Amino acid sequence: MSSSRGGYHHGDLAHALECAAMQLLVDRPAQEISLREVARAANVSHNAPYHHFADRNGLLKAIAERSMSDLVDAVITAVDAAADPRAAFRGGGAAYVRFAVERPHAFAAIYDPTVCVPGAPTPTMAVLIDRLEAVLNEITAAVGLTEPVDAVSVWGVIHGLGVLSAAGHFSLPAALAALENSVDRLLAGVSLAS
Repeated sequence: MSSSRGGYHHGDLAHALECAAMQLLVDRPAQEISLREVARAANVSHNAPYHHFADRNGLLKAIAERSMSDLVDAVITAVDAAADPRAAFRGGGAAYVRFAVERPHAFAAIYDPTVCVPGAPTPTMAVLIDRLEAVLNEITAAVGLTEPVDAVSVWGVIHGLGVLSAAGHFSLPAALAALENSVDRLLAGVSLAS
């Protein structure tokens, strides 16, 4: 069917395959998505994905990179919409937690150590990790938390809240309330950076 005359005819096969994979990711973990399913969802022949992905691990890396790009964009959008540094700090953290809960399979794909190997990310993922770290460093420093370990601590708090909430240990509203409480405690008595 997909190789028929009425099948897929588009100049950007890679984009079509990635979009199909991301759509499948809405309902199931990346580890359960096959190249054959992606081909079917994109309405191409079952061999077509091999023109873009060397193997299934290549597909999983693309899913992780696209998911990380979406996460970084969500955090940056929230930070940019904030009226002041403390609102940016809260908004960026909340966007991160919300992404983890609302898109749990995408979030899990980002941090799958078999796909994004710690210390050895793909070049695309490395750039995205750097962008996320830069945003976290900026919003943390802007609220007066200027020790090098502060941004790591903040990332750990928001990541942990996202993971626990996505796993069902507590609701999104409870996670966001816990984030607010943590932010209030972190910022108590801290002067804004000049």
